[in-house]
Amino acid sequence: MTPEDERFPPVVSGAEGRRGADTGSASRVVHVVDDDDAVRRALAMLFRSAGITVETHPSGLAFLDALGNLDDGAVGCVLTDVRMPGLDGLDLLRRLKECGFGRPVIVMTAHGDVSTAVRAMKAGAADFVEKPFDDQALLAATEAALGTPRASGAAGADDAAERIAALSPREREVLDLLIAGKPNKLIARDLGLSPRTVEVHRARLMARLGVGSLAEAVRLAVQAELGLPARPVAPEPG
Repeated sequence: MTPEDERFPPVVSGAEGRRGADTGSASRVVHVVDDDDAVRRALAMLFRSAGITVETHPSGLAFLDALGNLDDGAVGCVLTDVRMPGLDGLDLLRRLKECGFGRPVIVMTAHGDVSTAVRAMKAGAADFVEKPFDDQALLAATEAALGTPRASGAAGADDAAERIAALSPREREVLDLLIAGKPNKLIARDLGLSPRTVEVHRARLMARLGVGSLAEAVRLAVQAELGLPARPVAPEPG
């Protein structure tokens, strides 16, 4: 999303930046935490167009300062960038966990930054989205965070663990290395396989897991508390 700044009204941080539809029931609020003013404006416009109230915060510290003013009756979630000066997204996650913050947090990561996404989810993030993100995918992730109770995680973890358990030893090893952020060529070198063989294993494990992207596989693996790094398996001709 790269809209021109003049298309948007000035973004005001915190409670003064609230906009959204009054549905007459509990508000749905997304707290956008990003140091980039243009990104905050674009996200505010996107969420407001979907009838979701938005509060914007220019830094992790600004959001922490606003915690005392949050509406306890609102259904809310947080969408935070990872790379920010002062307090980055991962540090914000840890601080929120320490203070008992119970609302879902979605982390925005750079495209292909799998290792950061894994660290974020292990630190307590409910989900992650990759930049540049698709508007509909971001809205879907946000709607899921707004509508899914945190307590539902146990059932989800059981389902994820069952899917992971269905992988072959080699597929499991390839998945471990993918989650570690390694591209196919490095995985092929590490395992003594051809890049083509790695591609075949990757396609098969995606099909077994029932996912369409590496991001979805990462979510499943972290949810199932997949052990890293990969476990060695017997050599295989490649």
